[in-house]
Amino acid sequence: MADHAEALVAVRRFLSPSCRVVQMSGGALIADFRRARFLGMTTADVHTFVHGSAEERAELADALVRAGCAPARRKEYANAEIGLWLRGVRLLIATVGFGRVLRFLSVAAPDYVRAEPPAAEEVARLKRAVQSLAHTSWFVNDDCKAEAVTAFVLLRRSGLRAVLHVGMREHPFALHAWTSAAGLCIPDADPRGHAFAPILSIDPGGR
Repeated sequence: MADHAEALVAVRRFLSPSCRVVQMSGGALIADFRRARFLGMTTADVHTFVHGSAEERAELADALVRAGCAPARRKEYANAEIGLWLRGVRLLIATVGFGRVLRFLSVAAPDYVRAEPPAAEEVARLKRAVQSLAHTSWFVNDDCKAEAVTAFVLLRRSGLRAVLHVGMREHPFALHAWTSAAGLCIPDADPRGHAFAPILSIDPGGR
């Protein structure tokens, strides 16, 4: 029974927010409200999400994507797109303030329950792009808040897990923001060797 519940959680993570998954005696019912249709999954298919081999899980996931139950994972963001997000986030922060931007994150970076652990290489590439573009843009000008929010939004919109942190140090007083994912921080959590104690962490999925 516990195994079945764990398997259902895995299916829900993968299909959310596209579809709802309801437990049935013979497996699960997928409610696709956007297309006004219902699809069934056998108990064996449900358990494949947890106990199947990597190839079996990938095959089942591809079948659900082809059926339109889950969007295909998007490709990596190009540098031009990252630059647009950086400038847009910087403008938004300058216009409405950082605190209000944090409240908008539930819209810009929705709580995708299907969020997957990102690969370190993928986060490292995003970090290089974000910091390079921030260094060369007079408008962004190494704004840690714009870099952190941009990285958080892009990772979350790609279906990857990320946590946004806001930290503080007392002497001298300063605030700093960064996003952590796959053991990396964008921008660095301790710029110039100064440690910041986290006072706020935003983790939509709570994982």
